[in-house]
Amino acid sequence: MRARRAAIRAEYAVEETEAAEAEAIENQQAVVSVRVPATLAEALRARAAAEKLPTSAYVRRVLVRAVGEPGEPVMTESRVEEIVRRVLRESA
Repeated sequence: MRARRAAIRAEYAVEETEAAEAEAIENQQAVVSVRVPATLAEALRARAAAEKLPTSAYVRRVLVRAVGEPGEPVMTESRVEEIVRRVLRESA
């Protein structure tokens, strides 16, 4: 059973890599591969599912927000205010 799971995972990884490379070529994007702790990967998948997004799209959104535009601070005043409003709303 483990060997079958490993084979399925390997096949899936190859397919995902091929799809990502094709998308990168089409959209003039670069493919970035990064290792993260399993708990972080699961948290990313869960948040992506909650927003009904593919994990790669969710991670791309997180990275764009984290990096922002060149010269732009990562945490602007309006972003902090937005976070505070969301936390207050969710904790009510």
